[in-house]
Amino acid sequence: MYDERFVTPMRQELTQLGVEEMRTPEQVDAKLKDSRGTTLVVVNSVCGCAARNARPAVARALQHSVKPNALTTVFAGQDTDAVQRARSYFTGYPPSSPQIGLLKDGKLVFMLERHNIEGRTANEIADDLVGAFDKYCETSMSAQAAN
Repeated sequence: MYDERFVTPMRQELTQLGVEEMRTPEQVDAKLKDSRGTTLVVVNSVCGCAARNARPAVARALQHSVKPNALTTVFAGQDTDAVQRARSYFTGYPPSSPQIGLLKDGKLVFMLERHNIEGRTANEIADDLVGAFDKYCETSMSAQAAN
């Protein structure tokens, strides 16, 4: 585990964007189990590709007009039990840090693994996320029309 003073700024890069941190398995289940709508789950990390690529990509993608209903994160190497529980929702994918999944109604519909992040620019990764948001997340107008 890393010194929390070192990790806190990395956590804040996402939480200041409105991404809710899940630090225990109970928090993960409360947010993901039987969830309705879309939920972004970011497995954050201290690695360079998280700092240079993943977190900036999430920040850019969240500027898009279509976004998931819920934004969540766990921190690999720190909140081990919460990370393990979050990854249990990533059926069919091995553990990876960083890792970004999109769930719809509790089921994984989109995944970016480390190999999809490492060596690519934040803009390229953000474009992938925006494409997933457009495909799986409801726009405000379509959500209103359904009501």
